[in-house]
Amino acid sequence: MRIRELFPSETALVAQFYREAPDYWLLAEGRCDPERQAQEFFTDAPPNCDPAQSDRLGLFVNQRLSGVAEVSYGFPEPNDAYLGLMILGPWVQGAGHGHTFLAHVETLARKRHAARLYLAVLDVNPRGRAFWEREGFTPTGLSRKDALTGHTTYRLGKPL
Repeated sequence: MRIRELFPSETALVAQFYREAPDYWLLAEGRCDPERQAQEFFTDAPPNCDPAQSDRLGLFVNQRLSGVAEVSYGFPEPNDAYLGLMILGPWVQGAGHGHTFLAHVETLARKRHAARLYLAVLDVNPRGRAFWEREGFTPTGLSRKDALTGHTTYRLGKPL
């Protein structure tokens, strides 16, 4: 297993990963549009965050892109980090790779002096929420209902 930075020149690789692992997108949006979502992986960021300062990571297992993560800095507060996305392919789930990937994300956030790491979890993803809670994330009390999908997202946080 290897974790490394991903670059915009690898958008096609991320799109291929999304084609092979569409589960999150189907759950979140009801459809998977790998090309659009791969483009957004390299350009999206939370409010007041510079996408160019985000970490965009790939988890490789046997040289195959098997997970992606995006971490932004400065949201919701200037000294916070926000894990906007972390997806593992179903072929590597349940083998401890999520824990290892998250530990890498936390190390990067600490190096940038982030005090806390935040993320949002969908109400329709109880398995994902259970993972985050096992990893030490707790509810912040903030939630938001998406008018388009009807899903509610809950913000969780963890001190670093």
